[in-house]
Amino acid sequence: MSVPKSHPRYVSLMIRERIVKGVKLGIASPHGLLAHGRGEAFDYLIGEKTTDKAKLQIRRAAALLVGAKHPVISVNGNAASLCPKELVELSKAIPAPLEINIFHASKAREKRIAKWLKKHGAKEVLLPGRGRIQFIGSNRKFCNENGISKADVVFVPLEDGDRCHALVRMKKKVISIDLNPMSRTAKCATVNIQDNIMRAMPLLVEKVKEIRN
Repeated sequence: MSVPKSHPRYVSLMIRERIVKGVKLGIASPHGLLAHGRGEAFDYLIGEKTTDKAKLQIRRAAALLVGAKHPVISVNGNAASLCPKELVELSKAIPAPLEINIFHASKAREKRIAKWLKKHGAKEVLLPGRGRIQFIGSNRKFCNENGISKADVVFVPLEDGDRCHALVRMKKKVISIDLNPMSRTAKCATVNIQDNIMRAMPLLVEKVKEIRN
């Protein structure tokens, strides 16, 4: 897709194109396009800018991740499509393992996401294994026994509400990125960053590095 930088919706269109590319590569699900569009609508309402409240949420999230004993970054298709480089940077900065968990279960897609993250610098990516997330009936209950199973803090950008709620019920601290303040995810997460993931991720990486140093 060729869009001139002078186009008033250039940034938004380029972000959409990343999701479309993710679908074409078999990384994101077509359903992810709908989820992205819903979030984009809420981004319009906050002026497509990172608010002061979001900056505070990012600082809180960074402190939780750095202070955790076993932090884990949960990655789905949309997150991998939009900001693979930043996810890998965050993983190294904390440090914390990356673990794949997708709503529309597919072993082939899980492997494609892992390969995509490794292409962007990840050394190791965990896949769902014998671990179980309690209080959830879908295939998303499966997780890695060395990852989310024993995590005390889980970063779940662009998460669905049922798994976020289940993780909180398991006494884990959950950090989410969700533009919709009325979503189940935003309401039940320990910290929800109400911002576009494309703006929030670089700021979160920067803040984690700042705390580490």
